[in-house]
Amino acid sequence: MSTQRVETPENMGVRGTISLRWAFMLITTLFFMWGVSYGLLDVLNKHFQETLNVTKAQSGLLQAAYFGAYFIVALPAGYFMQRHGYKAGILAGLSLYAIGALLFVPAAMVNNFSVFLFALFVLACGLGCLETAANPFATVLGDPNGAERRLNLAQSFNGLGQFVGPMIGGSLFFTHASANAAQESVKITYVVIACVVIAIALLFKRTALPDIRESASQHIQQPGATLWQQKHFVGGVIAQFFYVAAQVGVGAFFINYATEHWHGVTNQSAAYMLSVAMICFMLGRFFSTWLLGRVKPAAMLAAYALINIVLCAIVMLGAGDVSVVALIAIFFFMSTMFPTIFAMGVKNLGESTKQASSFMIMAIVGGAIMPYFMGLLSDHVGTAVAYSLPLLCFVVVLAYALRQRNHA
Repeated sequence: MSTQRVETPENMGVRGTISLRWAFMLITTLFFMWGVSYGLLDVLNKHFQETLNVTKAQSGLLQAAYFGAYFIVALPAGYFMQRHGYKAGILAGLSLYAIGALLFVPAAMVNNFSVFLFALFVLACGLGCLETAANPFATVLGDPNGAERRLNLAQSFNGLGQFVGPMIGGSLFFTHASANAAQESVKITYVVIACVVIAIALLFKRTALPDIRESASQHIQQPGATLWQQKHFVGGVIAQFFYVAAQVGVGAFFINYATEHWHGVTNQSAAYMLSVAMICFMLGRFFSTWLLGRVKPAAMLAAYALINIVLCAIVMLGAGDVSVVALIAIFFFMSTMFPTIFAMGVKNLGESTKQASSFMIMAIVGGAIMPYFMGLLSDHVGTAVAYSLPLLCFVVVLAYALRQRNHA
């Protein structure tokens, strides 16, 4: 029986360098695909408010189901990959992604919000597997000193997907006179997504990816400490929880905020404006990847967090189109936070990298919690005031960045 060679970035040579580059290119397709899914999620939030007559707080349950799945699946996915490798985790994630997308067919047929929630939950379980696999895989596909920059580059294509998602949703979900026709568009969109995901899964299955395993001899930032005694990791998990809470909350009620504070803006126009915000998000990641070659990750993270605190304050003022522009600008400065926190948190953890990755992905559960509470605030005191919650989250990110900068 043949055995698969276990490789590390240090022992792969010239052939391995070419293999690493191809693997990295293939991995970026995953970042794009879960970006499309997330971009559609914020449009679905407003869509179901219109077609199923749910409140803002209830529509926030979409994010609860979506990001709650990450919390549930991340740790099992990490253990699965520790046993079977990154490729197996990717294939499992793609399979669940496709199944969840196809579940939109019966959900649209019965036109029931709970069934849509279940479909999103299954789909997001797949995305949780993919993120648990792809994020750390991107960090180890090369020199450890370039981990933050490499992950930011891969995540830039996630930003491209998040731009495409609202464009698709805005052009298909809000253009129909009847709710049934709108739900049919949702169903067709997710069937197409399922077909694309299946095609990508087949490509991964036929491709021999480098079987990279983190060596026990790799440098550990705090030798002799357990994973939960690694301060940069624990701080990273906390910062990631609050960052994702902020990111999801900012996007979840973007369309509501734009239609309420920019005179004459329709749901469809607001969805396109969300795509503009996602362009800013994507450009922010490409720019930040370039910037990371010149400044330290912690310094950039601190600067971006501080800017977003100020921008959230402007959004809270509800100053018409000026505040909407500030809301769009937040996306640019959020762009680099997830990959930078992730790479800083799992850096130099050796054999504990996969397990650490699981906990970092579990921290995404912050995105499941925030929209509900933002929805409650929006329903009772207004959408503008609800953006005080993301502001507080960015304060936590700033604190982590400053601590890492001081201990670098």
